Amino acid sequence: MEEYSKVLDRLQAQCSKREYCTSDVLKKALSAFDGDREQAAKLVESLVADRFVDDLRYASAFAREKSRLSGWGPAKITYTLVGKGIPRPVVRQALGEIDQDEADRKMRSVLETKIKTLVGDPQIKFKLLKFGLTRGYEYDKVAPVVEDLLKNVEFKDIDE
Repeated sequence: MEEYSKVLDRLQAQCSKREYCTSDVLKKALSAFDGDREQAAKLVESLVADRFVDDLRYASAFAREKSRLSGWGPAKITYTLVGKGIPRPVVRQALGEIDQDEADRKMRSVLETKIKTLVGDPQIKFKLLKFGLTRGYEYDKVAPVVEDLLKNVEFKDIDE
């Protein structure tokens, strides 16, 4: 029981400093208890009950950060959060907290940065679209921005 209290105290301290999702805390607890699932599950339940761990709070913070700072789109954010065991309804709710205008501006900014590395490439349009999609943005959002950006790119005459 003393070991349980030490691990609980340590994880409470960690969870007070930054957000963790249930699956991350479970991994830490399993490691601390040498794979004892029963002890780890009990500890995670305690952390969730005391609101040290909240998957919605974690998912919301993750979605806002990845959208604003990393320039990720909703598909990539969803894929990552679902991979961490966050339920899809919670992920949808977290995505709803993203400022859509700011996310659209960030997508454009990321594509503007990428286009500078592709000037002169004959596959510039394809590569820009692919880049936007791998960042997790929907085609319907990426395509018009790519078209707009390509209007401002000077293409070198192929015959030169």
